[in-house]
Amino acid sequence: MRKLLLFTMVLVTLCFVPAQATDVNTVKAKIAKHAIEMGVDPAMALSIARTESGFNHKARSNHGAVGVFQLMPSTARRMGLNPYSLTDNIKGGIKYYKAMYKMFGSVELALAAYNAGPGNVKRYNNSIPPYAETKRFVSKIMKDYKNYKVNPDPAIKAAKVAASKPQPAASTTKANEAKAAEVNTTQAKVTPVTEAKVVAVQVKTQPAPELIHAKEVKAAQKVEVVNETPVELELEATSLAI
Repeated sequence: MRKLLLFTMVLVTLCFVPAQATDVNTVKAKIAKHAIEMGVDPAMALSIARTESGFNHKARSNHGAVGVFQLMPSTARRMGLNPYSLTDNIKGGIKYYKAMYKMFGSVELALAAYNAGPGNVKRYNNSIPPYAETKRFVSKIMKDYKNYKVNPDPAIKAAKVAASKPQPAASTTKANEAKAAEVNTTQAKVTPVTEAKVVAVQVKTQPAPELIHAKEVKAAQKVEVVNETPVELELEATSLAI
């Protein structure tokens, strides 16, 4: 019984760990990608996420912060983002850090504001607030950041390679689309004209109306005037209708 229980535990562990590792790698890849796109060092973005949640999007704090970057739902909503979406949570965390850095012009102060709020950083004359939690937060992230700079995570390398690949120029794409539209428009215009020409040719090749009918009309008029015979007029009119 004990051996069976042990075997079951080992089996569950082997099944769970690869899935968890794959999920973490996926999260790291998204963080690095969006950080580069938003102009933030991916090493810093990964460091914040690692300290905040250990790359666990299901993480929840006692204060109500959620997701990989531990965003407060109210903060995310002000940015027009959904904190429960992995992509939005990542974008929101990076965007908030970037805003704090722009506000204080310092990595350490930006991290302190990320943890304790910009109001507390300003309250202490633009310095790291004397809160043990905030000090640990800034210290740990800076340590991870330096480690990532020396030993870049594979997610960072992959994101930089993907970002360095040339993308098709927007102008070229628009030019190709315009050219395709022009070709389609030209084809649409040519088809009716060709058909019209064909119809015109067909009309020209049809035999002209017999002129004898006109002569018969004149003859009929003469008959009516000279002979004044209604019967002959009716016969001529009937032949014209045929």
